[in-house]
Amino acid sequence: MVSSAATTVANYLAQLPADRRASIERVRAVVNAHLPPGYEEGMQYGMIGWYVPLARYASTYNGQPLCLASLASQKQHLSLYLMTVYGGKEIERFLRAGFQAAGKKLDLGKSCVRFKTADALALDVIGATIAKLSVEQYIAAYENIRGGTRTGAKPKRTATAAKPKAKAAKPKAKIKAARRR
Repeated sequence: MVSSAATTVANYLAQLPADRRASIERVRAVVNAHLPPGYEEGMQYGMIGWYVPLARYASTYNGQPLCLASLASQKQHLSLYLMTVYGGKEIERFLRAGFQAAGKKLDLGKSCVRFKTADALALDVIGATIAKLSVEQYIAAYENIRGGTRTGAKPKRTATAAKPKAKAAKPKAKIKAARRR
């Protein structure tokens, strides 16, 4: 199940095989136990998600709630997406060090922790990682990454900033001749 059409967390869980459901429920319980106030849980992008509700912060680049974490059953593995790891090297170092100290192997993409069962995870480290950022801190970090503006607009160029050189356009005759070859 890469992406689910389930509209509620309960429906999503009900669709999973028993072994995967048990692992997903364990990780979900850890996230919910350590989730700072202000975040909400629900379905987002076909996965269980924890996010800043639009009523609290609506100025996202895509109009969707600002995602903190997501949990999914993929084809070959289970996935926990930790968006704060993607955007913060300090948090990534914390996560890596925590897994190493726990003697657990961390299978980490840019934000995705891949695992087969909840036993493969350092669940206390996952909980501590989730607890690291309040809603206010996460919004501030998001705005900083998006260019320091609430809309994410790029800052205007200064007069001294170098403009990129435009590529010279090929004459149409040369393009047609190249196609004939």
